[in-house]
Amino acid sequence: MNRATIALVGATTLVIINGLTLEEAAKLVDINTIMLLFAMMVLNINLRLSGFFNVIANRIVRIAKTPQQLLALVIFSSGFLSSLFLNDTIVIMFTPLLIEVVTKLKRNPIPYLIALAASANVGSVATIVGNPQNIIIGIFSGLSFVEFAIKLFPLALIGLFIVWVVIVSIYSKEFKEKVILQSDEFQPKIFKPLLIKSSVVLIVMLAAFLSGFPIALSALGASALLLITRRIKPERVFIELDWSLLVFFSGLFIITDLLNQLFIAKYFSGKLELFTGNSVFDLSIISLVLSNLISNVPAVLVLSPLIKSLNNNEILWLALAMSSTFAGNLTLLGSVANLIVAESAKRHGITLSFSEYLKSGILITIFTFLSGIIWLNFLL
Repeated sequence: MNRATIALVGATTLVIINGLTLEEAAKLVDINTIMLLFAMMVLNINLRLSGFFNVIANRIVRIAKTPQQLLALVIFSSGFLSSLFLNDTIVIMFTPLLIEVVTKLKRNPIPYLIALAASANVGSVATIVGNPQNIIIGIFSGLSFVEFAIKLFPLALIGLFIVWVVIVSIYSKEFKEKVILQSDEFQPKIFKPLLIKSSVVLIVMLAAFLSGFPIALSALGASALLLITRRIKPERVFIELDWSLLVFFSGLFIITDLLNQLFIAKYFSGKLELFTGNSVFDLSIISLVLSNLISNVPAVLVLSPLIKSLNNNEILWLALAMSSTFAGNLTLLGSVANLIVAESAKRHGITLSFSEYLKSGILITIFTFLSGIIWLNFLL
């Protein structure tokens, strides 16, 4: 069974054991989170079909003149885009394009692939729509898009710089050589009418976010506009949607809610100062461990009731977003984005091993994690 099936079977079993009706079980699923995730996937698919991401890849190739510049452009472009379009989407689109670029330039692909995965994870911390766990936190916490971004966007920039420094230091041979990159520009395939429409809808959606409109409703409205078209059949979009992710989330909502009722709420003392007396640090440590044991989305769903019981402390929500996101860089198995990069590279004959990733992943996680704790304590 894959993770969606496990969540569905587990949720169904718990519903039967606890004697819940389907209506009661459905109330445990947060419809705002599901709709926001669905809407963002529709937007991302339209942008991909229009050639939006290919245009950006072409721009990177045109600008980069040295390996260090190429690495910086990969890190900051993937980090920025991940903050708007979900980190998994960015690595799906960028990995094959990046492999094509570095292969033509006869560079070692490994540091660039690790940088892509790590920066997609780090950059996604910046906004509510950057990754699935942030979507959950954004809905549960009630923080606006602007409030969330103001607090965590600077941290994302710091994290992206850390990724660049770590990669350049570990793969010094690749980046110390004085090489001038010369490569033919890509001729990106674009579907101009859809590219224009998708870009306009994206701008409208971001304007709605910044204006304080409900995030889920704004994204759903944008996705509805994109589905009204004569050029791309809606079936084309629906076929590419990750329905299993929506099933996974729905099952997890039921499982974690019942877990909270039967165990966490019953035995939790209402305090997070378990180790040091600093709630931000202690929550971040718990989140880091849980995210690597059971993955970051389940970890966020398990820990969310605890934060709600502490008067919905804003800084703790931000700490949960930071730690669950940065935890994904620890190992190759730490996030779905990492696995997507590794699997895509494998299909192109490139092996990104667990141990090879670990050399950078440990340092990136330590430094970004510490910078996150310092930053959030500064905001207290």
